[in-house]
Amino acid sequence: MSQLLHTMIRVTNLEASIEFYTQVLGMKLLRKSENSEYRYTLAFVGFSDEASGSAVIELTYNWDTDSYDHGNAFGHLAIGEEDIYARCKAIKAAGGKIVRAPGPVAGGSTEIAFVEDPDGYKIEFIQISSAQKGLG
Repeated sequence: MSQLLHTMIRVTNLEASIEFYTQVLGMKLLRKSENSEYRYTLAFVGFSDEASGSAVIELTYNWDTDSYDHGNAFGHLAIGEEDIYARCKAIKAAGGKIVRAPGPVAGGSTEIAFVEDPDGYKIEFIQISSAQKGLG
């Protein structure tokens, strides 16, 4: 049996990223490790850990890098949510940046919203009740 364990994204301010994913999005800091020889720190965040079958996010902080080019291949992370409208309201109240207000996807009925993390990565929230329909 195979399992998706994590998605890694590089961040420029590890503490700001940990605060966003835990305080704004409500994830848990699962573990953190530092490698002083190679000058990087890893922090794993998620709603639950990989042992429970959940995928998590690996935040990689390279100590000597202060910016990254996201390129045009990576799109977004997606999170299923019971109520994206209430979730976006809470994210905005916590200082998070909503970049696409909750509502139906263009040309379809799936309800989505997008927020942005401190490094500009997009996170899509999909209304659970319509998530199985796909985005059409």
